Amino acid sequence: MASRVADVLTMGFTNVWDDKAMEITLPKDVYGRFINVGVTGETTSEKDQEIIATALFTWARERGATDFAHWFFPMPGGGDATGGQLGAHKMDTLIDLDFGSKHGFKPIKACLPYERLFQGETDGSSFPNGGLRVTHGAAAFTIWDRTSPPFVWDKTLFIPCSFITHWGKCIDEKTPLLRSNDAIRIQGLRLLKALGLHKGEQQINTFLGWEQEFFVVAADQFLKRPDLVSCGRTLIGRLPTRGQQADLNYFGPVPVRVDELMSRIQVKMLQVGVPMAVRHNEVAPGQHEMSPIFRSANISADSNVLFMDMMAREAAKLGLAVLFHEKPFKGINGSGKHANWSIGTDKGVNFFKPDGKSEDQSKLFVAALACLAYGIDQYPEMMRVTVATAGNDHRLGAQEAPPAIISLYCGHNFEVHVDNIIAGGDILGFNAESKIQSTGCNAAMGAKAPVEDRNRTAPFPFCGNRFEFRAVGSSQNCAFPVMVCNVLMASGMSHMSGLLEGGMPLKEVCAKMFKESRKSIFTGNGYSAEWPIEAAKRGLPNLVNTPIAAEQWASPKNKAIFEALKIYAADEVEARAEVMFENYVTVLSIEAETMVQMMETGIIPACAKDIAVYKDAPQLAGDRLKLYTEIMEATEALKAAIEDKNLKTDIREEASHFCDVVKPQMEALRNLVDQAEAIMDATVYPYPTYEQLIYHHHH
Repeated sequence: MASRVADVLTMGFTNVWDDKAMEITLPKDVYGRFINVGVTGETTSEKDQEIIATALFTWARERGATDFAHWFFPMPGGGDATGGQLGAHKMDTLIDLDFGSKHGFKPIKACLPYERLFQGETDGSSFPNGGLRVTHGAAAFTIWDRTSPPFVWDKTLFIPCSFITHWGKCIDEKTPLLRSNDAIRIQGLRLLKALGLHKGEQQINTFLGWEQEFFVVAADQFLKRPDLVSCGRTLIGRLPTRGQQADLNYFGPVPVRVDELMSRIQVKMLQVGVPMAVRHNEVAPGQHEMSPIFRSANISADSNVLFMDMMAREAAKLGLAVLFHEKPFKGINGSGKHANWSIGTDKGVNFFKPDGKSEDQSKLFVAALACLAYGIDQYPEMMRVTVATAGNDHRLGAQEAPPAIISLYCGHNFEVHVDNIIAGGDILGFNAESKIQSTGCNAAMGAKAPVEDRNRTAPFPFCGNRFEFRAVGSSQNCAFPVMVCNVLMASGMSHMSGLLEGGMPLKEVCAKMFKESRKSIFTGNGYSAEWPIEAAKRGLPNLVNTPIAAEQWASPKNKAIFEALKIYAADEVEARAEVMFENYVTVLSIEAETMVQMMETGIIPACAKDIAVYKDAPQLAGDRLKLYTEIMEATEALKAAIEDKNLKTDIREEASHFCDVVKPQMEALRNLVDQAEAIMDATVYPYPTYEQLIYHHHH
């Protein structure tokens, strides 16, 4: 055990070309210019590109790299219920012809051509693009995100990239996030100046710490379930007698094979520069979580995609399969990816850190929360859409996830302070000091408790020095929801700066913005039956499923703020909406057709075998014949519902049809099959049960 820990702690960051590695391998002047491009946006000169490519090639070869790959993140990238991966790349060998040779037949040399490091090209029409690319206009470019370091993994040098069309339109997840980071820098510096708090800062950074939840099952059991293979979730299956009802799983002992998997991942992720710091059992049986230390948002979002890909590969080596779907098992807690988000300056000032001792920090904290509350109140639909997927529809509003109603939890004490500010009170009146909570015994000293308690039922609660977007789905790319967090904050900062620059005192500005956004601040129980009723009275939208939510994405007000902050052009907003509907229809159609196949090739034949057992003793069969007949009839009804989709010519109508007609029919069929599983001869039931899936690999 000690040697493994030593390896983890001593082998970290060896395979990532981060700032430290750049400083060692690049000339001082080249390093200085390159490290600053994230702030200046300047084009790296051709001469510097050559020097950087040569240094990176040498460094990568020392680590065994034989290939390189532009690594990019299509929208929505697969993920979701289909269980696909979120990143894309092709591998190119680190070779080229030696065009400087005098020979007519040019020899091959090992190298990394600088023009291929900084830019690549591929077929943009083969990725989800919402009509921004077509077959007869297919070109799209991969451009190195110079603020996200390359790394070597499995003999390949990975280069994180943006993905844009020939006309500069983004068709990926990373580019909008990078644009939103620029908006945060511009509006954040503007706000600091308007508040009189600017002290030479050049950069405002966004940070992300993700908490990735997932299920692990035995690979042999996984491969026997067509629904898991094709859809990422079980379409049928009844709860085991021992589920999570006794609260035995959370933070319990990790099964040996799963612990080996997570230990391997911890080492490998550290090697490529991702500081994985936490791993544990989650609430549900077979469910686990791993989390890294906070880092810059774009780098952290990249590392999450890498984590998911690496988990899938390493699990296969151990005879395991990892499920990133939000709800793999009905009736058992689903999986999220809590996105802990914050904003800070290059001088180490955190916008969301309350401080009862520093007047400047207190002023910034109150102003920052006024900006955030304003953004959430103005654009709740935008925030909701970022977590609207077919998979997450099974989770939002259930016991383990916040509701689809977007609100801001700022803490009970700060809510009182907000009301005091609205009533004309001082903005500096908030007591931000933590307290010591006694344990009531001598052996364990008191706990240092933060100023506010946590709220697990809120979609966006305050957590002491950050906000936690709890509604993000486990299969998603973090870049999309974090981008919108940035947009909401930048819009609020822009609004506040405009009022301050116009001469309105800060006290009045905060009172005005809090008053306008007060209805979106909620510190109660988001799981309660009363909250949706109260939210409706407040006028807060409750977008209960993906088709309803996606319809709000390309609204005029969303387009206006995206264009104002230079995040999306109008056609990029429309394209993203189109992709959302396409993905939803794809996911639901795969699920429905998979379910029919499982009925016709597995469940219905099993029903026939089971009923035949009772041919000589029909009095023992009970209601089997009736139930099995209903399964056959419900299967035919599902087939008819699927075929009816062909009557729909609009992708939005088709999405609504799958949501309102096909999905309920799938649920009705499932309920019948789950009843059948409870009475069917176990030897003829055709698929691994929940009990086998969840516990098989524990022994």
